[in-house]
Amino acid sequence: MSADHNKLTSITLNALKSIVGEANIHSSGEKLEKYGSDETEDLVFLPEVAVCPQTVEQISQIAKLCNDNRIPLTTRGAGTGLSGGALPVKGGVVLSMEKFNKILNIDTRNMQATVEPGVINYIFQEEVKALGLFYPPDPASWGSCSLGGNIAHSSGGPKAVKYGTTRDYVLNLEVVLANGDVMWTGANTLKYSTGYNLTHLMIGSEGTLGIVTKIVFKLIPLPKHDLLMLVPFISAEKACEAVGAVFREGIIPSAMEFMERDAIEWSAKYSGELNFEIKSEWQALLLVEVDGNNMEVLMSDCEKISEIMTQHGSDEVLFAEAAEQKNALWKIRRKVGEAVKSNSVYKEEDTVVPRAELPKLLKGVKEIGAKYGFKSVCYGHAGDGNLHVNIIKGELSDKVWDNDLPKGITEIFELCKKLGGTISGEHGIGMVQQKYMPIIFPEHQLQLMRNIKKVFDPNEILNPGKVFG
Repeated sequence: MSADHNKLTSITLNALKSIVGEANIHSSGEKLEKYGSDETEDLVFLPEVAVCPQTVEQISQIAKLCNDNRIPLTTRGAGTGLSGGALPVKGGVVLSMEKFNKILNIDTRNMQATVEPGVINYIFQEEVKALGLFYPPDPASWGSCSLGGNIAHSSGGPKAVKYGTTRDYVLNLEVVLANGDVMWTGANTLKYSTGYNLTHLMIGSEGTLGIVTKIVFKLIPLPKHDLLMLVPFISAEKACEAVGAVFREGIIPSAMEFMERDAIEWSAKYSGELNFEIKSEWQALLLVEVDGNNMEVLMSDCEKISEIMTQHGSDEVLFAEAAEQKNALWKIRRKVGEAVKSNSVYKEEDTVVPRAELPKLLKGVKEIGAKYGFKSVCYGHAGDGNLHVNIIKGELSDKVWDNDLPKGITEIFELCKKLGGTISGEHGIGMVQQKYMPIIFPEHQLQLMRNIKKVFDPNEILNPGKVFG
C-alpha cells in the first residue's frame, strides 16, 4: 500500500473547521487520546485531529478534502473493536460517527428499518422489539457497539447460529466514497440481482472502501418464548463434541455458547453475577438457548438436547427458570472478554472452523499453548464453530511474548485452515491480524483484494494500514 500521505496543514485544519464548526473538532488532550484507541489490547495511535460531523454533506466534504490532499481518514464507530480496525495508525483525521445516532424510520409494513451508523446495537434492538419485531445480531458488546461498526466487521454474536450475522440483515447502504461521491449500494428489497452486489462488498470491508452513512436493515417477527439451559462438562472437548450432535438431531438452538472454567470464574467475579455453584470437576459449560412461538415444541427440544448432552458426558443440566436468572447467565457470558482483559495482558484470536471440527481446534490450541508455554482461556459461539482464544501473558517474559507467541498464533491459524476454517469469524482483520492473511490467501487472491481497494480508494486515504498493511 502507498505511503504517500500528507500531514494536516493550517489550511486543511481551517477547512475542516469551516465544514463542521470548531466545536466539532478535537486536536489535543484527553479527547484525542480517546479517538486513538479502541478495545484492542493496549494499543494507542493518536490522530492529528478528530472530527464529529452531523450531516452526510459534511462527510462528503471531509472525504473530498482529505482525498485531494492525501490525508489519512479513519472512520470510527463506538471504539469497541478488537482488531484495531478503528485505530488511526497513519495519523491524519479520525472521522467519528458518534453524532449519526438516529433511528430514522421503522417500517412495520415491510419489516425494515433505516438507521444511522452511530446507533447502539442494544438501543436499536429494544426499539424494534417494542413493535414486535426482531433484529438478531447481538455481539457481546451490544450495549456499547455501534451498528456501523457491526457493518464494518459483519459482526455476529450468540444468535448468529440460528439467525445469521449482520450481513444477513443488510438490504442497502448509503455510502460516501473516498472522493466525496455519495451513493446507495443496492435497493430496499429482499432480492437483488442487478449487477455486482456492492452492499455485500462494503459489509466487512472495515472502512477501507467507503464511509457508511445510512443502513437499511431487514427485520423479522419477534419470537414469543425462549428457554435457557446451562450444561456443565468435566471435559471441555466433550462439550465441543456435544455441540455438533445437537444439530445432527435436527435441532437448531437460537444460541449455543461455550465457556471454559477460567472464563466462567473470571467473568462471574468481574460481573458480580453467580447464582449457581461451579463444581470443582467442571471444566467447561455450554449455554444453550432455544426460542420460538410454541412452548411445547421448545420444551421438547430442551428434553432432546438434555438427552444428547448426557450421552456426551455432561453433568446435570440446569434450567434458568426466571428472567433474572437468564439475564445473570447472559451477563456472565457477555462480560468474559472484559474480565479477561482486567486479569492480564492478553491477545485475543477470533478463530472459526466448521462446527464439527471444534473439538480438534480446542485440543490443538491447548497443545500449541503447551509447546510455546502460554495459557489460553477459550470461549465463544460453539454453535457456529467460532472460538475466541484469549492468550494470557501472565508470567511470560517480554522476550517470549514478543518472539515466540507469534509462532504459536501462526500455528493456531494454520490449524484453522487445515480444519477448513479461517482466522476471523467476526472481529475482522484490522491492524493486528493482517500479517497472518497469507496463511489463508495466496498472493494472487490478496492482490485481487488490493486492486478492489485501489478502485474505490485510489489515493489510499480510507483507513490506511489495515487488512493488507
